[in-house]
Amino acid sequence: MSPPPDHDDTQAFDETGDPVAKDAEEDPRNEPTGPRVGPDGREIVVPFRLYKAVTVFSTLAAVIAYLIGFTLIDAATLQISFVRTTIVYLLNNAGLYPSDDLLVAVLAITGIGFLVAGTAVYVLGTRFRGQGMGKPQGDSSET
Repeated sequence: MSPPPDHDDTQAFDETGDPVAKDAEEDPRNEPTGPRVGPDGREIVVPFRLYKAVTVFSTLAAVIAYLIGFTLIDAATLQISFVRTTIVYLLNNAGLYPSDDLLVAVLAITGIGFLVAGTAVYVLGTRFRGQGMGKPQGDSSET
């Protein structure tokens, strides 16, 4: 009989690199999942596979949002920007002729909005941690 597909069969190791038995109390896979308050504030403990996916995609989304935001701010400040020229061309073909002041304001506000959204996505993505990551050490002198 094969294990369910969402079951994590990877071997766990302790801080010295020795393998940990699956039924050991110190096994990081035995840590309960869900929201909690940790040493760095609120955090959500999830299975490690989900943690990796959240980290990758939240970082990717944040980087893309930053690139779009800075491109829009650049288009708002430069009169000869390729992005600005393209936006003006598309708006003119749609029958809209915004003033330069209105166009600058809309591009700048939208660019700043993308920067704020990228920051929010990144910050929320850092609130996740995998099972066994950052567990407090009972006999450790670290604080």
